[in-house]
Amino acid sequence: MKKLLVAVVSLFLTATIQAQDLPNTVIKDVAVGKKVPFNQTIEKGKVTLINFWATWCIPCKREIKNVSLKLADWKKEVDFNYMTISVDKVEAEGLVRTYAISQGWKFPYYIDANSDLMRSLNFQNVPYTLIIDKNGKIAFSHTGYEEGGEAEVLAKIKELAAK
Repeated sequence: MKKLLVAVVSLFLTATIQAQDLPNTVIKDVAVGKKVPFNQTIEKGKVTLINFWATWCIPCKREIKNVSLKLADWKKEVDFNYMTISVDKVEAEGLVRTYAISQGWKFPYYIDANSDLMRSLNFQNVPYTLIIDKNGKIAFSHTGYEEGGEAEVLAKIKELAAK
């Protein structure tokens, strides 16, 4: 019964999130030091995968590492964009930059230092995954990370890219 209740609540929250337009909440591009509205980071006509994370979150780092290791192969199969958004405090921006550089990230990485975007999207925990469809709408969201969960994410990206 508890699982059923969790599933129903999860579906309701996902449907609520998916029904809204992307917020114009300002986030910061850590690599270039420029602030930009979130909805302007999404390329219309292309599916976008977003991993929300934090420097203190071990599952977040593991998820991004696993995605980044597979990214080149995935992009051979389907054309999509990938980016990460840290929910660390503003004081940790240097840590975010250092970590991204040390990991060799070639994809965009942002920081939501005041958790404004997090509140706009109505989620509270990381890791948090969003997939934005070609029309700029939220098509999939998921909280948490389990090793191997990338297969579900790739399947959803392929499905959305084929539409």
